[in-house]
Parts: sequence; C-alpha cells; structure tokens
Amino acid sequence: MSNYLNYIHLLSPLHTGGSAQEGNLMGIAREVHTEFPYLPSSSLRGKIRSEVERKPDLKTEASQFFGQKIKEGQQPTEGEIWFGDATLLFFPIASLSHHLVWITCPLWLSRWHRWCRVKGLGELIQTCQEQLAGEKGAIISFTAVKLYLQTALLNSNDLEKFDPAPVSTGLEILIKKEDGLLKQLPEKIVILTNEDCIALVEMGLQREVRVALQEEQKLVKGSSFRSEEAIPPEAILFFPWGIKAGKGDESTRLVRQEVEQMLQGRLQFGGLEGLGRGWADLATYSIINQGETHDEA
Repeated sequence: MSNYLNYIHLLSPLHTGGSAQEGNLMGIAREVHTEFPYLPSSSLRGKIRSEVERKPDLKTEASQFFGQKIKEGQQPTEGEIWFGDATLLFFPIASLSHHLVWITCPLWLSRWHRWCRVKGLGELIQTCQEQLAGEKGAIISFTAVKLYLQTALLNSNDLEKFDPAPVSTGLEILIKKEDGLLKQLPEKIVILTNEDCIALVEMGLQREVRVALQEEQKLVKGSSFRSEEAIPPEAILFFPWGIKAGKGDESTRLVRQEVEQMLQGRLQFGGLEGLGRGWADLATYSIINQGETHDEA
C-alpha cells in the first residue's frame, strides 16, 4: 500500500460547509469529541474527484479509481484510493507583542507524529506535555519577555523556549514552496495545552455577518442576515491518503498521475467558492509505516 501525507496551507478563509438561509449561523464542520474545526475526508475526496472528472479523457478511468457511484440500480463499487480527514496543525493568532504567531498543542502534534514520524518530534511532544503540566503556560520557538495571545498576557516566567528543528524538518517540503510569510512559521510557534488551544481557536475563527438587500435598492431586505464562520488564512492542516494494496493497476495509471500532480498544486476546498473561500497550496510526502523518516513524493 502506498501512503502519503498532504499539507494544506490556507491562502484564503476556509468555510467547511454549505450555504444557509437568511437568519442562520453558517457554522463550520467540527470534530464531535474535541470541537476543533476540520475538513471532512468526504469533502476532500469529492473535490479531487470532481477536478479529475472535468477532464473528458479521464472520466471513465476516474470511475474505477474513485469507485462507481450508485447508477441505474447498480451497487456502488470500491475505489482504489482513500482519504483521511484534514485536521489542524498550526493555527494563526493575532498578538499585540508579535503581530502574528501560530499556535498548536500536544494533541495536534501527536496526530501529526503518528503519520510523519519526524526524528525528534516525539521527544518534543513529551517535553512539552511535562512542562505544560507544570508551571509553564506556553512553550515557544522564539525569545520573548512578554507574549500577548489575543487578550491573554504571558510573562517570561510563564514561557519556555524549544528548538523548532523537528517542526522545520517536517514542514520542509511545504515551506520551501513559499517565498513569503510561511517561512516565518518555525520561528513563531507557540505550543499550548489542548484546553487553551481550543479556547484560542474559537476566538480566532473568522466571522462575518451578511445581509440580503432589496432588489434595485441598497436597503436591507426585511431583517434577514446570516453569520458565517471560517478557518482563517495562513492556517496549516494535514491529511493522510493512499492507494489501496493490490490496487493501482495499469488501467488507472493516468488518473493516479493526475491526482498525485493535483495534490502538489493549488485547489479550492469547502463552500463559498464564489467568494474566493478555500484556496490552498498543497504539498505531499510519501510516508513509511516503520522508522522515523519520510521522503518527498
């Protein structure tokens, strides 16, 4: 079986859901057991399949590769590819003292480590868990006397510095594609407890209130409105995917090549595509089940 790990760097806000009637809160998909926002595997699979099926010469091959849908009373078939949910890894937060930092937590790092097995990452997670269970409020990858996180203030005795080398190694293929803001990430990381991370993510979600206007007049139509949530740009998510064992024969070679190329480029996920939501840069690693290394796909 060929397994891969894909990174998603959000270039615009990501709304992981559909549209709604006026007067509704357009919430985003959340994990039931943690309340963290995520991008469901069904959304990933559907988007990638639709992009492949746009190419007429690949449509028949795509049906075998992704699995035959229910059609004319026939049962659906199992495809050759699988996708996991995309979960958060680094989340951007405004800071009065440092402009922009990326927060993460032992839960996100542990999920990442299960798949990527970067050397030194397991030890870093263990150290952070021990220090955050003690007197430290945050583990940071930079030097700071004071650190503002939204309205919270952490002083120097609340902070402990760590070496971001394992994180830099794990994100190397994504960071080297960028020539801008993302290169700063390894030097602007804040590791918090899972509980503090949940609270700051909730505060850091992008929210917009919209109203419907009357036709031919710039007046609000009745009292209609809707509120939209989104994961902000510069967030980093990851998801595993792979080709099933015994699959991947010559008859689907072209579509496999197309998918592998697509997952190294730029795609738009989630809802509100017409408003430019969900644009993301992608990068792929091949992952190895045993050992502590990984190679570029």
